[in-house]
This record gives sequence, C-alpha cells and structure tokens, in this order.
Amino acid sequence: MDKKEASGAEAFVLPSEYLGFPAVIKVRPSKSYRIPELDKHIRTVRTKNEARIMHEARLCGVRTPCIYDINLQECSITMEFMEGITVNESVSSAPESALPLAILIGETVAKLHSAKICHGDLTTSNMILLKNGELCLLDFSMGCTKASLEDIGMDLRLLERAFRSAHAKHEHEADVMLETYFANIPEPEPVRKKLEEIRNRGRYT
Repeated sequence: MDKKEASGAEAFVLPSEYLGFPAVIKVRPSKSYRIPELDKHIRTVRTKNEARIMHEARLCGVRTPCIYDINLQECSITMEFMEGITVNESVSSAPESALPLAILIGETVAKLHSAKICHGDLTTSNMILLKNGELCLLDFSMGCTKASLEDIGMDLRLLERAFRSAHAKHEHEADVMLETYFANIPEPEPVRKKLEEIRNRGRYT
C-alpha cells in the first residue's frame, strides 16, 4: 500500500507515525448536511464499530492492521501501515499471481464468515498482499458482526462480482476462489443456496 493520502465516501486516510512506527490515520470528517448532534453520533458509532470488527477479525485469524489509537473526539483510528500492494495491482501486473491469490482470498474470507463477520466491501482494492505472503483486509467501515446468512450471502456475492469485474480474464480463478471458500466453511450448502438466490434476484429484477 502506498503511504499517501487517500479518500473515500465517508473518510480519508493520512500517512502518520506512532511511537516511531509507520502508521496511517483514518478520519471521518463531519458532514455539513447532517444535524451536528446526529453527525457526531453517526461518526462516533461507525468509528467504534470499525475498530471492533477489525479486532474480532484478527481474533479469528484474519490479518488486519493493528490499531494503535482511537480518538472519538476526532472520530479517527490510528493504525499500522501495511507495506505491500493491493491484490488488484498484483493481478494486473502479474497475471500468474491470480490463481494463488484466488485461493488465499477464498481461505481468508472463509475464516471471516465462519466467525459470523462480514466485511461489507470485499474488493481486491481492499486487500493487501504483504511482503511475507499474508493477505491483509482493509476498510471494515461497512462490516458487521453476528452476521446472518443473508449478510454472508451478500458479502460473498459482492466479492464474486468485484473479482469478476476487476479481473475479467480470470474467470477460472474466480471459480477456484469460490470453491476454496466453500471447502473451508463448516456448512457450505446453505451459503451456496443463498448465493444462488441472490444471483437470481439480480437476473429477474
């Protein structure tokens, strides 16, 4: 991940340092179109939730940035800087990496969903391939815990669509990613059925 400023719909990320370690700060700025009291409540709750989900993901064996500090006044999280490249960049620059990365993604998301945690934005731009070969997931701002079967199915469908859209030449790898995922969750059949149901909703709407 390049250590530079980045911005999204509801937050921006700044390069920083924490006790001598490279870090980034994710800040949720206030939104002028919201009532100030409501705005502060929304930003505070989302900051807390993201930090909690990241912590729970780490407990189930999924690599996420370590959290160094949370400032609820500023609605910011200071976290570990993850040195590596996005999966999107890796597959685009080295197509031969697509298959091993697809397997790694399937295994990683299976761990997450087996713990009833959803990411909410599973794109290959939110996945960092670290120098040691680990896969790190970023940006849990749309995630949830205690996920229902519907939540899990939607998370998986988003992953499938994002992978096939960003890496259209790697249909086989997308299939391998899903099969790896199903081979690593405790009850695959209900999730398979839910995924197919969600696909069908898109076909007939």
